[in-house]
Amino acid sequence: MLTEAEMHLAYKIANANINIFPYPHIYLENVFPANFYQDILRYLPHPDDMQPIESVRAVKGYKERFVLELRDEQLVTLPGQKNIFWKEIKRMLVDDSRFGNLVFSKFEPFISKRFEGKNNLKFFSESLLVEDTTNYALGPHTDSPRKVVTMLFYLPVDISQAHLGTSIYIPNDPGFKCAGGPHYGREGFTRVHTNPFLPNSLFAFVKTDNSFHGVERLLDPDSRRWLLLYDIYVKTDANTP
Repeated sequence: MLTEAEMHLAYKIANANINIFPYPHIYLENVFPANFYQDILRYLPHPDDMQPIESVRAVKGYKERFVLELRDEQLVTLPGQKNIFWKEIKRMLVDDSRFGNLVFSKFEPFISKRFEGKNNLKFFSESLLVEDTTNYALGPHTDSPRKVVTMLFYLPVDISQAHLGTSIYIPNDPGFKCAGGPHYGREGFTRVHTNPFLPNSLFAFVKTDNSFHGVERLLDPDSRRWLLLYDIYVKTDANTP
């Protein structure tokens, strides 16, 4: 049986309008029940429990980003109720295939078009907590070639961080595309929208060759920008027929 939080989240995503320009994406508010969102804030890890992303992933140059993968071997380091709570989030998003199926179904027309003619593909999902600190920035990029869907759950305490959301960019060269990987300088792009970094909100999009997004530099003193990421990947090289 689905919990109240799972049903609430499923209802919000399943009934969301998909924005098509410049690539398929959704932005939602109040994605979890209010009391559940307060539990998320209450059980956020201590910053000392987070790891520099450079020690976890093969990325360099982002010393202001810290992560905690929602894997049993990482979550075991959390104390008491925090361990229990985030294991339940992992079960809800990653272990129970119903959520992944819902997300896949939501964006199915776009995913099918991308992988048209490719057979026997297998997919998997993962989730991790992220804390970005002052001076963090992320240049326009389209995400890894293996990425299929990205979901960013924004976890601020209040509206004071509304300006810290993920931005959507369009290349100044209309024909410029990117299969994924590199992060680019902002001089070649126009920022067309920034999703408000509001409590209990969600920005999600389909990975395409023009899904350029990024984060403007965090200039607020002692900035702590918390997110919960959920991603769907393809297991094989999606660019190989």
